[in-house]
Amino acid sequence: MIGISKLYCGTVEPSDALRYGRDSSQLPSHLLQFSADKKPVVVWNVTRRCNLRCVHCYAHAQDQAQADELTFAQGQALIDDLSGFGVPVVLFSGGEPLVRKDLPDLAAYAVSKGMRAVISTNGTLITEKMARRLKAIGLSYVGISIDGMEAVNDRFRAVPGAFRAALDGIRNCQTAGIKVGLRFTINRFNVQEIPSIFQLIEDMDIPRVCFYHLVYAGRGSKLVQEDLSAAETRRAVDLIIDHTRRLHDQGKPKEVLTVDNHADGPYLYLRMLKENPERAKQVLELLQWNEGNSSGRGIGCVSWDGAVHADQFWRHYSFGNVRQRPFSEIWMDTSNPLMAQLKEKKQHVKGRCAECRWLDVCAGNFRVRSEAVTGDIWAPDPACYLMDEEIALTHTPPNCEQI
Repeated sequence: MIGISKLYCGTVEPSDALRYGRDSSQLPSHLLQFSADKKPVVVWNVTRRCNLRCVHCYAHAQDQAQADELTFAQGQALIDDLSGFGVPVVLFSGGEPLVRKDLPDLAAYAVSKGMRAVISTNGTLITEKMARRLKAIGLSYVGISIDGMEAVNDRFRAVPGAFRAALDGIRNCQTAGIKVGLRFTINRFNVQEIPSIFQLIEDMDIPRVCFYHLVYAGRGSKLVQEDLSAAETRRAVDLIIDHTRRLHDQGKPKEVLTVDNHADGPYLYLRMLKENPERAKQVLELLQWNEGNSSGRGIGCVSWDGAVHADQFWRHYSFGNVRQRPFSEIWMDTSNPLMAQLKEKKQHVKGRCAECRWLDVCAGNFRVRSEAVTGDIWAPDPACYLMDEEIALTHTPPNCEQI
């Protein structure tokens, strides 16, 4: 997760994180990515069921009940363990989490245990009543997925009316006083919609937007050929940066992040080095604290059936099940070879990743994409769009004087 607005527009400085000692239990949510202890943010896919049929769904969600979902009592036990382990945030996802009737009660229980509770949703089920209930339980944030304007979005969601229903959900959250933001997954079918998404957050006064790079998992694994080329990705990231700056300069700042491609960090830094070398030094320091991809370390996933994964995209590999062992125990058990490797994955990446000067900033990017394309978990991430001259093919940790 790369905070474009934080880094490029200077809304976060290194001193902001240092004031809290970079301890995840003390950091406010907008600084969590700079924590030193990397306690995992846990995505809990509480259900596989969904009322939409998104073509890029990583969970292969279906509009039918699943018999193997964790019960409410099992969910409480999971939350107890996550709280005791020091997990700062639980992200309730799906499927569509709000098809699960006890979702508000589970989120309320997480809040009562001292954690921040957020949900990732398609927004179509957030009625006025539901929004008021979510506000009452202390939900920190609602991320609503929109993949373009109406025609494009509804094509992706495979259900007519999904766009309008999602906008209603956004308005209901705003009326209830809940912080709400957009989630947008970039690919060739919708990259041209990026300016319209910025216009939407401006028009609706939405404070946050996350632009996700495509990860080849679930139904999204069929879209490998629809991912952007390196040149197209560079143009898309530049467009996001430019629009972020435009709104900031107009006195309408938004929190803008890119997610799931940590090449964005070095790319942003190299651009900053040309435009504002002094600010670039601070950007590099924050990127080094961020440490790049953190699958199996700073982010984890629990599936609807209790299976524990390195992240929400790595569903084909489970480290264990919370029905048999607590998440905290599974997460720290490095007798599993893959878990041990993920805890130190910079030592295992191959090819240009192993030689890249940005390895300490990117951490080798997404292993799921590498495996999906090459069959090798440790091969270079095919979505890295940095050119050889930009990565300089040296493992020496970068600093401003070396560039």
